[in-house]
Amino acid sequence: MDFDEIDRNLLYFLQEDAKQTTKELSYKLGLSVTAVYERIKKLENAKVISKYVAILDRRKVDRNFVVLCHIKLTQHKKEFVLQFEKEVMDLPEVTECFHVSGDYDYILKICVRDIEDYRNFMLSKLTTLQHIASTHSSFMISEVKNTTTIVVE
Repeated sequence: MDFDEIDRNLLYFLQEDAKQTTKELSYKLGLSVTAVYERIKKLENAKVISKYVAILDRRKVDRNFVVLCHIKLTQHKKEFVLQFEKEVMDLPEVTECFHVSGDYDYILKICVRDIEDYRNFMLSKLTTLQHIASTHSSFMISEVKNTTTIVVE
């Protein structure tokens, strides 16, 4: 899909604050409210905008202990991969899961209360998943950048 300057700005503004009204956006973009509404609908219908969410502050909900857990599967058989992916989807502590190349097969982003909570998660949930050969955990020291904004060019 081709994006003009107005679409790019509209997507940026919506990513910064999706609760802005079409009237507020129309002032920023120099368009009528109707034109902004139609552009948003076009972007939604094209699935460029897939959903609107509330982004929580992990500190305020006591989930500020962030772990990046590297997972290696026992084998790369299709059934093992699909089974692991299905099971990891049911773990609410896992906020992101990436199938990656390199020494490990997956990287999980896990948000829990503290190290003890992570230990409980590892023992009672993660290690019960099928086909895991090994794990390697790294703990967040500080957050340098965290954004959900995607620059559209």
